[in-house]
Amino acid sequence: MPSPARTQEDWIAVNDPVIIACGALLVLGTLLTIKESDPYRKLISLGIMIGGAMPFIVDRGLHDVAIAVALIAPLSTIFTLMICWRGEP
Repeated sequence: MPSPARTQEDWIAVNDPVIIACGALLVLGTLLTIKESDPYRKLISLGIMIGGAMPFIVDRGLHDVAIAVALIAPLSTIFTLMICWRGEP
């Protein structure tokens, strides 16, 4: 027995809170990245921004881009932390 067809309105109604939350994370991360001057706090803000952008990338079906972002973002964070290290060698 086939399942009843879902309409576009059902999909939007279910995903509205998720879209709003991800959009808020994206905007908040962007504003915090612009505001912060400390490199460590700026990296945290960039992580928040990437966390908000990732669901939009996946929603569009760009899975290869999502995989690349998921691999590049943590690696670039590690390299940036190594560059900004404040301790003595």
